[in-house]
Amino acid sequence: MAHLGFQEDAHGGVGQKQKRLIEVRKDCPYLDTVNRQVLDFDFRKLCSVSLSDLNVYACLVCGKFFQGKGQRSQAYTHSLEAEHHVFINLETEKFYCIPKRYEIEDPSLYDIRNVLNPRFSKEEIQQIDKNNLWSRALDGSNYIPGMVGLNNINLETDFVNIVIQSLMRVTRLRDFFLILENYQLCKSPIVHRFRELTRKIWHARNYKGHVSPHEFLQAVKTCKKWPQTCQHSNPME
Repeated sequence: MAHLGFQEDAHGGVGQKQKRLIEVRKDCPYLDTVNRQVLDFDFRKLCSVSLSDLNVYACLVCGKFFQGKGQRSQAYTHSLEAEHHVFINLETEKFYCIPKRYEIEDPSLYDIRNVLNPRFSKEEIQQIDKNNLWSRALDGSNYIPGMVGLNNINLETDFVNIVIQSLMRVTRLRDFFLILENYQLCKSPIVHRFRELTRKIWHARNYKGHVSPHEFLQAVKTCKKWPQTCQHSNPME
């Protein structure tokens, strides 16, 4: 089944946005090509060709990021060259078939959306400390939500990981960042990157048994009051 709906669409890679009709379908023939094993949303969402962070899509077949979905875009070219057709817009979290450019509405893809941007209801947050069950990631590793391992980037960020893990145990701080409405109007990159990291660490249905704090550390580096994360420091400082 299919229906039509209006939405904002950018032609090419960075073109002017305008309203156009987008077909919405539930019967995409390429859903069996989606490979969750290669998906990794922990790093900065940059096009692998142009290095732009505008209008970026993730290929759900190979895991690479590409800009746009119009005929002159990197995602469009990739879909033709590699014959990869299922993508997700990393900002709107909508799924598309490229190059045909129709939107895919299928519940079987919703778990990908939840890994990209984990969601928690107030009821789930109230029960989070009562549930100490192990979770099993898609890669087969076991982990406890809230105590998931953090990547030690370039073997230099172990002291930062200690601070992050400690902050994850502060109940009021954790609960605050698990509720999007609490900081939706905040424009601080550090706040939003810490929010994303908190929600991924506490997510019980991750694809991997570890999380990378890469985006949060990149936001920290932009703040002059913080030490450079490439230098070992005492976590107490």
